[in-house]
Amino acid sequence: MKKVTVKDLTLEEKVSLLTGKDIWRLHTFSGKLPEVFVADGPHGLRMVSRENAGNWGGEVYKTTAMPNVVNVANTWNPACAYETGKVIADECIEHDADVLLAPGVNIKRSPLCGRNFEYFSEDPYLAGVMGVEYVKGVQDKGVGTSLKHYALNNSENDRSSMTAEADERTMREIYLRPFELILQETKPTTVMCSYNKVNGIHTSENRYLLKDILRDIFGFDGIVISDWGACHNRWKSVKAALDLCMPVKEDADAQVMTALKNGWISEADVDYCVENLLNFIYRIQDMKPLRKLEFTEEQRLEKATAIATESMVLLQNENSALPLKKIPTLLLGRMAEFPAACGGGSSEVSSCHTHPHLKDLLAEKLGVEVTFRSATEPHFNGLTAARECMDLAARFDQVVVVVGEDTSLVCEGMNRTDIKLHPKHLQLIDNVTRVCDNVIVVIEAGSAVDTSEFQDKVNAILYAGYAGDAVNYALSDLLTGAATPSGKLSETFPYEKDDFCPDINFTPCGVDRYVEGIFVGYRGADAMDADVLYPFGHGLSYVNFRYENLQAEKKGETDYVISYDIYNEGDMDAAEVSQVYVGQAAARVARPVKELKAFSKDVIPARGKKHVSVTLDKSAFAYYNVCLKDWHVENGAFTVYVGASSRDIRLKKKLIVALPDETQFT
Repeated sequence: MKKVTVKDLTLEEKVSLLTGKDIWRLHTFSGKLPEVFVADGPHGLRMVSRENAGNWGGEVYKTTAMPNVVNVANTWNPACAYETGKVIADECIEHDADVLLAPGVNIKRSPLCGRNFEYFSEDPYLAGVMGVEYVKGVQDKGVGTSLKHYALNNSENDRSSMTAEADERTMREIYLRPFELILQETKPTTVMCSYNKVNGIHTSENRYLLKDILRDIFGFDGIVISDWGACHNRWKSVKAALDLCMPVKEDADAQVMTALKNGWISEADVDYCVENLLNFIYRIQDMKPLRKLEFTEEQRLEKATAIATESMVLLQNENSALPLKKIPTLLLGRMAEFPAACGGGSSEVSSCHTHPHLKDLLAEKLGVEVTFRSATEPHFNGLTAARECMDLAARFDQVVVVVGEDTSLVCEGMNRTDIKLHPKHLQLIDNVTRVCDNVIVVIEAGSAVDTSEFQDKVNAILYAGYAGDAVNYALSDLLTGAATPSGKLSETFPYEKDDFCPDINFTPCGVDRYVEGIFVGYRGADAMDADVLYPFGHGLSYVNFRYENLQAEKKGETDYVISYDIYNEGDMDAAEVSQVYVGQAAARVARPVKELKAFSKDVIPARGKKHVSVTLDKSAFAYYNVCLKDWHVENGAFTVYVGASSRDIRLKKKLIVALPDETQFT
């Protein structure tokens, strides 16, 4: 097929190409252009058939529900992000989807955001590193991606009308930084604009964001696509360099034609977007030779299980309660039978797999009888039922309680109102701990959860996140010791929902002011010296690790190799995520106490050690200077912190940065 150019299209065709043909497809003009079909992600393919592409709510294909992005981030293993992308791309190939509408790299500004389970982290560096590998995993197999939601989509309430108000430095250092990092390393086929306004202008009409920053500074060369229904005025969004409005919008063509007639936009504005779209359409065709099926359905589930196992976070483990002892065990909680595999909304996967009961998997691995009671069904909340549950629990020396939040509480389009578990779950834990001294709690949730009401009453807490189809397979391996926990939190767990986090559910007149600036997540907690339930980067293992011998080898003015040794003091091989933070001691501008700048996940043999090396460059020391409109390194003393979490620092070292005087400002 001969490649079509802008000159080969009539004005009417060019205008029509700017908006989707239906819900999931671009125009082809009766075969003049190749078809492009897009589909939802990011935890698995969510796609309707071509026959239903014009209908909302059409039945979707059954596919593998992968561990959610929150879990992928909690692995702190870029290879897991890459493998996640590959598996989902495999299913895109199987069902002939051209673009996967993922990944989301928005910052977890508050634990209340209803879509946090779709996002990597509160930290832009971690989100960027993991996002790079996710994009590569999908696109290396010939399927396009959509980096989203650009930008400052950090709340779901009133998302189409609210405005996020943030200063330039805050945007560049925190909220736009993951996009910048990913675009430095990869070439996503699309970037998706968000629903919200930024500083009073919808992102779909915000030329500063879409053209000045995304294209001219970040160097993006794909197409900018609207989130579904985020395009309000088509000619204004053309002026802002939004290439594709999705889905079909009945008045879009007329809006553009009227604007052309009145001189509000020029045909050159239209041609700019059309040329981007044509380049995109043919790039998708050029990628197709890479599309080769790699995994069977069974192998996809195996991949999901391996990633899920790496992703779960052991929050506490008093008295070595885990791994479970090979003794009769009581398992409580409906989610053990019907797990919360995913949050709700456009990313919810229709699974092709059957979830095994956790009871059966535990019984098989422990080789003992496991007794199960749902215990959180509505009919189980009466006084008589509670007494029955307590009487049963009193007969066991080991009780596992599975609790959490399902799609009725965690869903796109709405925020959570609290980070506490449902009262019936809290009551169940309280009842059981009254009669049993050895209680292990498993939490299935998509973001931070307040455990303060029960953490002192139970021995162990395992945060499972939303682990997709593999949830019970991974849980059974970790609970029984067939695998060792190695996940770490990619977000801070606060004591209260607004301890150091903004109340995103209170936005007067629809204005959400980012008054905390760059002090988000652990940056804010450190600045306020606030106590936290579990710090960013926290996660325990079944072994202890010792850190020693921190060295810093200077390779350039702001280039260093940081190295250290980690010793495994346990009797089993285990993986440790070591984290490298950098802070400036006496900066002339407000800076965080420390910021994540490197990390490494390493398997360390039992009673052995691993020599770990990471690199730091200019970005480890720079902040965004609004006056210079650039990243700037201020001379002075910096501290390198190496630790097991942002609050568990094991090693420190001072570095002195002394750049030439002409680069400095006094």
